[in-house]
Amino acid sequence: MSQREKEPTMPPKVQDFLSVAKQAEQLRKDGNNYFKKQRFGAAIDAYTEAIALCPDVPVYWTNRALCHLKRSNWTRVEEDSREAIKLDSNLVKAHYMLGLALVERQEFAKGILELKKALDLDRGSHPKGQMVEEIWQELAKAKYLEWEHSYVKRSWELQSLKEACEDALKEKHFLEVPHTEGSVEDDTTHLEQLEALGKVFDKVAEQDMPTEVPDYLCCRISLDIFCDPVITPSGLTYEKTVIIDHLEKVGKFDPVTREPLDPSQLIPNLAIKQAVEAFLDKHGWAYKDILTKSF
Repeated sequence: MSQREKEPTMPPKVQDFLSVAKQAEQLRKDGNNYFKKQRFGAAIDAYTEAIALCPDVPVYWTNRALCHLKRSNWTRVEEDSREAIKLDSNLVKAHYMLGLALVERQEFAKGILELKKALDLDRGSHPKGQMVEEIWQELAKAKYLEWEHSYVKRSWELQSLKEACEDALKEKHFLEVPHTEGSVEDDTTHLEQLEALGKVFDKVAEQDMPTEVPDYLCCRISLDIFCDPVITPSGLTYEKTVIIDHLEKVGKFDPVTREPLDPSQLIPNLAIKQAVEAFLDKHGWAYKDILTKSF
């Protein structure tokens, strides 16, 4: 018998696990190649096989969800995204795709919560990432659709109530002032009541009428409404991605005061952020302006 010590070997179960994991990973790579070629059906099959081998790997679920998204199969997108979130609650893509699926089903409140979660997670790890802008745009779209949906319903209800009030005033006028005894003064009073009623309903509808967004809620550089406002030592507020882009491409100085400025000196302006959120909550029409611009 050899005196040399035998090389340590892995237990059979460990070897089997590594072999299965390796197969699953190869299937993921195959799926990725199919996806790049827009062969989404083949990609789904590959990811499904990988999931069958290793169901506890979140990326297999999110990859398959993305394939379903490309096919607009929102039910499957929701299912796979939820499974991924069960495995890892901090997956940006899973929350993002789940939010999109819920919005497609017009479950706006739930979808918006998921999109906000995705935005907060990605903003923390990739503040300048392309996905931050993409999520912000989809969030704005969802908020606008939510507002539009409620606006249509609210407008119909207001119009119905207005017409009911007008009918009640007309009936009251008819009963109190018989046509044979009516006077010009009575008719004038009746018209004034109808006019006053109209003004009341116009006042109620004012918050849904588009106006200009206040300047203090917009970035000085892009002129767009703030998403992630930061304040400089000089007291000026900018959109975070915009001012960082300026510092990297133009120079490390404040574009207004020209004073030296480093990214490390930027501090989140929570007061302005809260003001923006309050304005958008009250004036949902403003989200439409965000959809036409990049922040």
